[in-house]
Amino acid sequence: MRFGHTPLQEALGHILAHSLRLADGVLKKGRVLDAGDLRRLAAGGHREIVTACLEPGDVAEDEAAQCLAQALTGAGVRAGAPFTGRCNLFASRHGLLQVDKACIDAVNRVHESLTVATLAAPAVVDVKQMLATVKVIPFAAPRAALDEAIAVAGAVSATGAAIVLRSFRALRAGLVQTRLDGTRESVLDKTARVLGGRLQALDGVLAEERRCAHAAAAVAEAVAAQLAAGCDPVLVSGASAIVDRRDVVPAGIVGAGGELVHFGMPVDPGNLLLLARHGEVTILGLPGCARSPRYNGLDAVLERLAAHLPVLPGDVMGMGVGGLLKEIPERPQPRASSVSSARAPRVAAVVLAGGQSRRMGSLNKLLAPVDGVPMVRATLQRICAAGVDRVLVVTGHQRERVHAALQGIAVDFVHNPQYAQGLSTSLACGIAALGADVDAALVCLADMPRVRAQHVQRLLAAFDPVEGRSICVPTHRGKRGNPVLWDRRYFQEMAAVRGDVGARHIIGEHADAVCEVEMDDDGVLLDVDSPQALAELAPG
Repeated sequence: MRFGHTPLQEALGHILAHSLRLADGVLKKGRVLDAGDLRRLAAGGHREIVTACLEPGDVAEDEAAQCLAQALTGAGVRAGAPFTGRCNLFASRHGLLQVDKACIDAVNRVHESLTVATLAAPAVVDVKQMLATVKVIPFAAPRAALDEAIAVAGAVSATGAAIVLRSFRALRAGLVQTRLDGTRESVLDKTARVLGGRLQALDGVLAEERRCAHAAAAVAEAVAAQLAAGCDPVLVSGASAIVDRRDVVPAGIVGAGGELVHFGMPVDPGNLLLLARHGEVTILGLPGCARSPRYNGLDAVLERLAAHLPVLPGDVMGMGVGGLLKEIPERPQPRASSVSSARAPRVAAVVLAGGQSRRMGSLNKLLAPVDGVPMVRATLQRICAAGVDRVLVVTGHQRERVHAALQGIAVDFVHNPQYAQGLSTSLACGIAALGADVDAALVCLADMPRVRAQHVQRLLAAFDPVEGRSICVPTHRGKRGNPVLWDRRYFQEMAAVRGDVGARHIIGEHADAVCEVEMDDDGVLLDVDSPQALAELAPG
């Protein structure tokens, strides 16, 4: 790859190395310069700019990032669309993340242009949570280095891929709690609630509970009853901590026919956990910290059991690095924490379908046939296929007919009674209907049936407020189109727009936050606003 100062007349097709502010806007770094860009630069007084130019043997950053990401991706993991040399990997379901550290280390040592970063693993993750990111550092990577990194990633044998997500099986656990004189039932009740929450977070359930005296014979009888009920695992919480393999709880487990496998673990809190077996059923003698909802050694064991992974003495003894949990101020249970910055943003599509189609005469253009279905249906089918979290349709004119045209498509509706006052009222109505859990809104026009799912996915891949890309605008050959993806920080401004206009002027007021995403076709430019445009609409 060539990099350096380039005369303007030689820069056609080169990659702009640094963003440049011009009188009519900003040219962002990473843009492949076309003739229009060069004219704008010349008008701004530029005669030489810093560019990068790919040479034979180079692989463009997006292609390289996507190829390496796909090579690393295993079961339960999906790669997002690449953008600016980055391709993120996300969880496609709830489960336990496993990462082959040796493989990731080997890939990162292949060449400085190729980097992979992952969450610390094993880790419980939720659907759509970001698991890893592949970043190509310059604008291109050497083909030889990329091929070597892909070969390294493909050499994994233990898990089938370097980054995999194991689904949870529905644990049906049984609990035995022992009593001593003075044991309060409220403490036992709390223990049962906390353990039930732990299991629920792993898609399991606390199916049975028995309480008995803190004596070996009583423990043996209660454990045997839980085994007979088909519980797996069986959890035994003693009124007094286990301090030896010959203590009451271990003796009771042995009395029920169990075998003691390992006592103690290098995790604090959680040191006094007992691992036992009865045939294929796991029995755990619980440390005192199991009564607390804070993350502890028991969680690490339950996660493995729920993910169909064996828990052997070597597994327990290998938990020492990272096992000091006392200094962690807070590690909440899965699904009980606040939103993690690692997860994918929750995006709602707001589809504006309330207009009166005045330029179409008596025809409601949204109901005109396109590809054999009403136009609004053709548009919504493509938007829904993009994988956004929610699709909200704002109706107005002839709302009953619009509802009927969308029957069977998974969308929510909100009606704008002020639709006759212009587009801005539908925009405000849609934004107001979004919940607090929505991170961004994709504002779509219902009369754009050539917008494809791939267009939306490219916008989603580009969206990253942390990196300054909080407004993502599709372009084709340098011309801006729709839909536009907005971070929620702009919702208040969008709701305040007045008249028969959208939020386009807000883009100009936040130019530094705008990311232009070039598309391969003009579907993001084609809105049907006249009978002629409808007649000229090519089959899609």
